[in-house]
Amino acid sequence: MVNLETIKQAGKRIEGVVVKTPLAKAPYLSELTSANVFLKKENLQITGAFKIRGAYNKIASLSDAERAKGVIAASAGNHAQGVALSASRFGIKAVIVMPESTPLTKVNGVKHYGAEVVLFGSNYDEAYGYAIDYAQKNDLTFVHPFEDEDVIAGQGTVGLEILDNCDSLDAVIVPIGGGGLIAGIAAAVKALSPKTRVIGVSASGAPAFKNSFELKRAVDTTKVRTIADGIAVRDTSKITLEYALQYVDEVLSVDDEEIASAILYLLEKQKLVVEGAGAVGIAALLHNKVENIKDKNVAVVLSGGNMDVTLLSVIIEKGLIKSHRKMNLTVTLVDKPGSLMRFTEILRDLNANIVHIAYDRTSVSLDYGDANVTVHIETKGKEHQDEIYDALKSEGYIR
Repeated sequence: MVNLETIKQAGKRIEGVVVKTPLAKAPYLSELTSANVFLKKENLQITGAFKIRGAYNKIASLSDAERAKGVIAASAGNHAQGVALSASRFGIKAVIVMPESTPLTKVNGVKHYGAEVVLFGSNYDEAYGYAIDYAQKNDLTFVHPFEDEDVIAGQGTVGLEILDNCDSLDAVIVPIGGGGLIAGIAAAVKALSPKTRVIGVSASGAPAFKNSFELKRAVDTTKVRTIADGIAVRDTSKITLEYALQYVDEVLSVDDEEIASAILYLLEKQKLVVEGAGAVGIAALLHNKVENIKDKNVAVVLSGGNMDVTLLSVIIEKGLIKSHRKMNLTVTLVDKPGSLMRFTEILRDLNANIVHIAYDRTSVSLDYGDANVTVHIETKGKEHQDEIYDALKSEGYIR
């Protein structure tokens, strides 16, 4: 049973290995939400995510015989790195089964700590099934990412640290995938501060836990699809759901567009790289999904920062377009000397900076003697884009 005492014991076990990450106020976000918002920066953890807490506590709690066998885990990345590092500290073998779609940064992170990586399946649950079978065939000790009370107790140390730094906490917002993090944090917070609201946030593309919480029984989904790969869990754990039903006040969900905007917000306003799973709490705040927090002290757990840079580049590009800081245009010109120069002069006069340009005179959709010019330009907001559009229309470039 996970309780305050087992969480405190976990805190002693992980001391000296796990970083006590900062809890810092976010002034701009506080102003935006009319609340006192504090960020628990687990993205700055030694492995880039909170998972090292539960993984290390679990392996430290194993018997010598269990550790001697070596350990195996299934993970989309963050738990994998936690298990790999923990195993290396104890000098034991570690095998990690990861979905084939796992970002390269997380695969390389696991290999860096000396673990063997096996890629299998399209999601966590398929990797999990393979890992269970592999563990039995090779006599390895399985370390579950969330359905384990030693793991849950380790994750609960996040809650202890938050309360150590904020003794008057009105609400804590926690990402939910399998539910191990929120189960541990909620058990700790409710034991020390019963009036504090514990709010979970899941990805709408992975709705199993939220659906289960609302129905008060474990239900699974047939598939998951979300950019928040760290919480892309298809099936619901009965163990973590039981803790959630006992201690968690509500569960919200955010979609991928909202998650992407939160990632970009944290990068720009907080100078923090946070992965999709770690940004869901901020997404809920930015899109006004958390009620009754005016003038309240609210902690948000940024659970991880192991962001795939390829995905990050897409999020940045789309974010610039959505916020009217970048504009993509295709216009048709008469293919003769001076036409392109006149077009670019208009953009220059309007202080639009061209960052990419392409010239096509061979497309079958073009009339003979015409050419398509595609430009990507940096702009200064919607009014600036409207000004550019009107000028190009008046010159006949846009009909």
